[in-house]
Amino acid sequence: MLNVFFTVDVEIWCGSWKNLDENFPQAFQRYVYGHTPSGEYGLRHKLKTLREHGLLGVFFIEPLFAARFGIAPLAEIVGLVREHGHEVQLHLHPEWVDEAREPLLAQVNRKKQFLRDFSLTEQTALIAAGLKLIEKANGGNPNAFRAGSFGANEDTLRALAANRLLFDSSYNASMLGLGSSFMPGQTLIEPIECDGVHEYPMTVFNDGTGILRHVQLGACSYQEMQGLLWQALESKRKSFMMLSHNFELLNIAKNRPDPIVTKRFYNLCRFLDQNRDCFRMSGFHGLAPASVHPQPGPLTSPVWKTGHRMLQQLMRHLYG
Repeated sequence: MLNVFFTVDVEIWCGSWKNLDENFPQAFQRYVYGHTPSGEYGLRHKLKTLREHGLLGVFFIEPLFAARFGIAPLAEIVGLVREHGHEVQLHLHPEWVDEAREPLLAQVNRKKQFLRDFSLTEQTALIAAGLKLIEKANGGNPNAFRAGSFGANEDTLRALAANRLLFDSSYNASMLGLGSSFMPGQTLIEPIECDGVHEYPMTVFNDGTGILRHVQLGACSYQEMQGLLWQALESKRKSFMMLSHNFELLNIAKNRPDPIVTKRFYNLCRFLDQNRDCFRMSGFHGLAPASVHPQPGPLTSPVWKTGHRMLQQLMRHLYG
């Protein structure tokens, strides 16, 4: 039995950092509900589809925007996730720090994209602020974290431990690899304990072109994901960490559904529903931590599946 984590990073963006208060209400509706002439294809649609298939999702919710716009919109997001029976966890995009009505940190007056750009003391304070916002929004007590844009470092793990967060899923070997300070000189593929925190990395694979990719709904074909799931099971991997976003079923303009990604999502849900004897949909609450030594190599996918995905992605860009 393989633990499969279908994780969704929940974020709200206003298009630019100008006219935030004017643009936020429309951005919130677009990113959370995704109204289109064909119906809703935002966060609520994804929540409902997972529930209809009896699948658990892990929703890493970004709360720092609430320091600008108030707790009500964050509470609406948290309420939707909990209403549909899914797991609420913590996600931070520090681009919001300098937009807060009341300062989250002293003397921060410019944009910093990555959490790793902050000191250990600052990271500890920001994670504590995020947890407090989630709590105010009735999100319970998260025990897992993911840094926005995977922009974490070793100080992030120390900051998580200081905030009593047991799990992290910020490591992405396709973006950080040997350049990460988590475990210098080693590429993390499977769960491992680091500085008192259990790191559950993104699942990555070699796509046959020499490129390491992470498993993401909007960036992998259904054929790739299905094959990688079977491969992970057969090789007795401990976890399979998948990424999505609340807006990923929408096209680039966010005004209609993306038919290719929508079909991928439905096929994936049906596949996981039909193969419960092999794949266990997992969250972090109640999870018994795993730690794998030595680390295995990445999964692999044949070149023909890569070519098929590239064709799909081209069609999405041409007709999106």
